Amino acid sequence: MKSSPYITKAGMKRLNDELTAIWNRRRDVVKALSAAAAEGDRSENAEYIYRKKELRGLDRRIRYLQKRMPDLRVIEEKPDDDFKIFFAAWVALETEQGEEVCYRIVGPDEIDHAPENISLDSPLAKALLGKQVDDEATIRLQGVNKTHYILAISYEAKPD
Repeated sequence: MKSSPYITKAGMKRLNDELTAIWNRRRDVVKALSAAAAEGDRSENAEYIYRKKELRGLDRRIRYLQKRMPDLRVIEEKPDDDFKIFFAAWVALETEQGEEVCYRIVGPDEIDHAPENISLDSPLAKALLGKQVDDEATIRLQGVNKTHYILAISYEAKPD
């Protein structure tokens, strides 16, 4: 299944910054690779082998970003009904054990930028969408139902 094409403005900026940084890093790697290649026998040249591997990794990420980024749709505006949970919402929840947790629903391309980010495609986010404060969201994980109680919703900042 293809992941959701939504991303926050900050998430898109991070991806653009990452792409720029990778291109700059690639330039340095190519210089180092050329220097290593000039040393002679490439089959036993550890520096050459390492730089080729590094270059492949950078090129792979560049290709992915260049293919993915044009398909992404930046969502900047708050929803009309900000009392319900939609994309980019901060949601404070209480677990069945009474623990309070807070998550932000973001696109799958930005979940690794902060530990509280959860993907719009995740089971919890799907269960939360359209809900409001005092509702329950139940998900089934490994054959066990887990219920979360919605305590607060915010589109501006992380709820207290």
